[in-house]
Amino acid sequence: MAYRAVIFDLGGVVFGSPLHAIRRYEQANGIEENFVNRLVVAAGPGGSWQRLERGELVMGPGFFAAFDADVKAADASVAERFSAEQMMAAIAEESKPRPQMVEALRQLRVRGYTVAALTNNWVSEEEREPADAEEAAMRAEVRALFDDYVESSVVGLRKPDPAIYLLACGRIGVEPREAVFLDDIGSNLKSARALGMTTIKVDDPDDALAELWRTLARRRRDRNDME
Repeated sequence: MAYRAVIFDLGGVVFGSPLHAIRRYEQANGIEENFVNRLVVAAGPGGSWQRLERGELVMGPGFFAAFDADVKAADASVAERFSAEQMMAAIAEESKPRPQMVEALRQLRVRGYTVAALTNNWVSEEEREPADAEEAAMRAEVRALFDDYVESSVVGLRKPDPAIYLLACGRIGVEPREAVFLDDIGSNLKSARALGMTTIKVDDPDDALAELWRTLARRRRDRNDME
């Protein structure tokens, strides 16, 4: 069966990586590497980060206080030099579009693939204004390149819940095995693979795109050989 769709995570794939921003924030404040990631995972579905991404909290003072409290409960010594507000500002600064990914979105559509976004994101109390008109135009341009845009904070589900992948596939009319999914987080990819999706982990965006083009070409060759 041919691939019909390519589904992209946004942060860390199409845009700059929140994980990189968090790592730099940890380093700058003398916090052990991966402290935040471990905290988010350990908190489970009821954690403030997960609630933010399901749209149950919005980005603002309420979330900052809740996440700061999670940090304090996990390690009071870290809490003394941690600020959720400052960390989220660092993430926002990192989230610029990656030109090679933007061009890949264009090329995929030219080649007839359906292109969708599947992102864990959040809603702000006051949406952050882009730094300038050029950034605003770029963000609008990127969003317009997707045939569908599935946001965790809108649909009330977040990766790696299998339901959000099935929702994304259903909205664009493909079976999971007809889609390639790109993400920078292993647990998100694991859930997608379990449903039959072909997955690509994005560490370096250029390497990931090279793998994507190889994957799509290989499936085309296999289909031609069967015919």
